Amino acid sequence: MGGRRVRALNAVAAAVAWATVAWATVAWATVAWAAVTLWGGSVQADTPGGPVQFIPHLVYRTGPYAPTGIPLADGMADYFTLINARDGGVGGVRLAFEECDTAYSTDRGIACYEALKAKGPTGAAVVLPLSTGITYALIERTRADRIPLFSSGYGRADAGDGRVFPYVFTLPASYWTGADAAVTHIARGLGGTAALKGRRIALVHHDSAFGREPIPLLEELSARYGFVFESFPVAPPGLEQKAVWLQVARQFRADDVLLWGWGVLNSAALKEAAAVGFPADRIIGVWWAGSEQDVLPAGDAARGYKALAFHATGDRFPAIDAIRRHVVERGRAAGDGSHVGSVLYNRGLYNAVVVVEAIRTAQRRFGARPLTGEEVRWGFESLNLTAETIRSLGLEGFMAPLRITCTDHEGMTPIRIQQWTGSAWVPASDWIEPDRALIRTLVERSAAVYAADKRIVPRSCP
Repeated sequence: MGGRRVRALNAVAAAVAWATVAWATVAWATVAWAAVTLWGGSVQADTPGGPVQFIPHLVYRTGPYAPTGIPLADGMADYFTLINARDGGVGGVRLAFEECDTAYSTDRGIACYEALKAKGPTGAAVVLPLSTGITYALIERTRADRIPLFSSGYGRADAGDGRVFPYVFTLPASYWTGADAAVTHIARGLGGTAALKGRRIALVHHDSAFGREPIPLLEELSARYGFVFESFPVAPPGLEQKAVWLQVARQFRADDVLLWGWGVLNSAALKEAAAVGFPADRIIGVWWAGSEQDVLPAGDAARGYKALAFHATGDRFPAIDAIRRHVVERGRAAGDGSHVGSVLYNRGLYNAVVVVEAIRTAQRRFGARPLTGEEVRWGFESLNLTAETIRSLGLEGFMAPLRITCTDHEGMTPIRIQQWTGSAWVPASDWIEPDRALIRTLVERSAAVYAADKRIVPRSCP
């Protein structure tokens, strides 16, 4: 293991050790709300650096989920700073990136959105809630304000139907795509889907909209393949799970477990699973349960644990080398650089790459100038990240090609299973293609119900 990797893991280990205690004691009401504009431009159109594109980001560097929120925020901020420092912005338009700390609270998320949505010369280009609860709360607000809402790998799965949700983008994959990949992986290990009949699959989940999202897809797959499915909610933050795992292992007698957790819930789940003798290699976590912050506090209990992934880990990519040279080594990083290459840092990087390329795509039509939210929405909806484009960004092997259309705001990229060795995440599967027909059927069915409830007339797509 290289020196960089050792230093990164040591830093993460120290952070999560502190966080295990802090998560249990911090109170929501004491979390301060703050906004900070990172290096790379102000929110004024007439800055010395030229025109700017304003991008608000709803982060959580404080509160019970801070240890997971910090690397996410850092990855995104550092990539925006790279674009400004190395390239002079996108098409000569610098990125003014402002954070607002939500502490993962929906009420604070709404307040942050309202405080930032009109800033900059053309208002917010896009909003990134980084929370399923905040996403739910902002869907109709962003529709009214004509601002794209980018919920990458979280939020409502049915928002992938761009006819009903024209301002929401869930790319590259929804929780339904993730759950489908997890079941496919289980089936492959048994020799095929026929072997799923009679198998007992449990979902241990965060008791929230986020945790409940995969249930409709899993119920559909249960009916199709004949496996027995049951869900087991865990009250956040998730420290107390002993009774849940006794139910899962000894009453339900699960063969496999899907873990849909966030924050300390994940490491606590792995410890309790080990305590009742449930094997870690028969647990598959969602991509929000597959970071260093989830496994390091669990120690040996996490060895062999698997999780979904839609991007790579590590710092072996030219784009990350550029971040080190132009951002970290010049003292412009959002953090101390210790998270670079970790799972959640790279998740933030993924988000930032998509935002930048959506803006770049929109500029080709509307010109290299600060764009409105409506214009950036067109850029998202016309996004086509080919293998060649990804290579040119210095991210070959980091992410799969992706195309978004008027109808499809998810893209449904393939998902990979990664496994924790005790010191690193390594690939444990090839890329798993989603059952696009099944998932799309459920998406359209659910979106139609939402449209009827909200009295929305779905738009026509070419």
